[in-house]
Amino acid sequence: MPRRSWVHRVSKGWAAATLTAVAPSLFFWVIWTLTGDYGSRSYLSMSSGSCLGWDIYDQISPWAYPVKAVPLFSYGGAPLIVLGFAGWYLSVRRGRAGLGRIIGRCVAVVLLVLDLPLFLLPTLDAALGPACEAMWGPPELLSRQIGWGLYDCLPPILVLLAVRAPRRAFVRRGPVVRTAAAVLAVTAVVLVPAASASPGKVSTERELDCAGFGDGTVKGLSETDKRFLCAVRGYDRPYDSGVEGWDEVSDQDVVAQGRQLCALATRHGGDIHARAVQEAPQASLANMLAGLCPAVTRARQAEAGRQQAEEDAYVAKKERACAAHPRHRPKIRPVRQRRATLWAEFWTIGGEEDGYEGDPPELVENLVGTGRGTLAIWAADEIGHACVTVESYTRRPPLETGGWEEVVEVGYESPTGSLQLYGVDGPVLKDLITRGPGSYRVRVHLRGRKLVYQVAYPPDGAVELLVQVFPGTAKRPVAYK
Repeated sequence: MPRRSWVHRVSKGWAAATLTAVAPSLFFWVIWTLTGDYGSRSYLSMSSGSCLGWDIYDQISPWAYPVKAVPLFSYGGAPLIVLGFAGWYLSVRRGRAGLGRIIGRCVAVVLLVLDLPLFLLPTLDAALGPACEAMWGPPELLSRQIGWGLYDCLPPILVLLAVRAPRRAFVRRGPVVRTAAAVLAVTAVVLVPAASASPGKVSTERELDCAGFGDGTVKGLSETDKRFLCAVRGYDRPYDSGVEGWDEVSDQDVVAQGRQLCALATRHGGDIHARAVQEAPQASLANMLAGLCPAVTRARQAEAGRQQAEEDAYVAKKERACAAHPRHRPKIRPVRQRRATLWAEFWTIGGEEDGYEGDPPELVENLVGTGRGTLAIWAADEIGHACVTVESYTRRPPLETGGWEEVVEVGYESPTGSLQLYGVDGPVLKDLITRGPGSYRVRVHLRGRKLVYQVAYPPDGAVELLVQVFPGTAKRPVAYK
């Protein structure tokens, strides 16, 4: 081959290597210019265990990244390739073609040392199995990693081809070489376009229509996928920022990771607390899986049903204990008498009339307190239940102190005549007032307080209350016992 033609061919090889190296940067620059989105996305890897490829990558990345940050290696190594071409050209001009080949090979080796691990290491872990593959993130991210790693190896390979020694005669390559070249070409055709595809969109709350106002513009996602993304990003929780580490991960990657975690949870009966689920790289998504994963939804419904059954059985047991107490036999016939098991939170059960809700009144003798349209009665040691009997009268009933530990009577002003008594759980006892708005007296009888304070786990139905409401104009509280 004439010397001039050979130099021209090699120069085109160097130019091809330079353009190949700088092409991705130009591509994303054009994308950024047109859309304002450079396409950069981050992914938080939360993994456990050990995989060969990832372990090697973890060891070499602390020194590899600072080296690649040197301007000489920017733009895919294009400055180094240009510098190597200048050294090769000067060597050839001075008749030292061998030195030029050494310079070219050194450039190629340096770039391959920096770029080849980014292709080989994730490929190795992908071959070792799903657990190691997950160390590198979602499948889409792994594909891009392998694709770009392979693409980054093309410029140094083009340099090596460009500086190879010229042959005087055509030599037909063997079948192994031809097969290897074909495989590399096909791999590049398949993986590089996938790697250069858009890294994915991170949709806004409005685009996902998390509020349900019909503003959603996102295409290609099911309603289930959208609800899952709303939960992960915290769009459906006014005071929650979502799952940490996933706010900049693309919609497709988040959904893909959620479905992988769903498959793992399904194999464990929908239990997101299973060890395999909690140790998965994307375990932080587990609490958001219910809307995306039917198995998790069914497991949660079953657990909620079990807890509700336990709660119902617990309440029923307390109610049976209260029902076992003998009924109060009043001295005179009341207008109404009702019994109920009421549950207290923060010591008291409450009474109120429509439009008079507010802070509970201060208790007299730590038992009963009233305000205009409001009533409060001690019923438990902070949290618990009481067996309550309520009696409404049209006149003052006879005083009863026998069998009761405490008896206190207070005045009550009814603005509407609609007083009702209630706890944090249990029925609401209505119509305590018999003669409409006006002045009344409320007499409260109690037994069981001493037992509650003395015993860590008092028996069911330990606290009994008898509440009598009757007309009366007196305002002064009276403690009878």
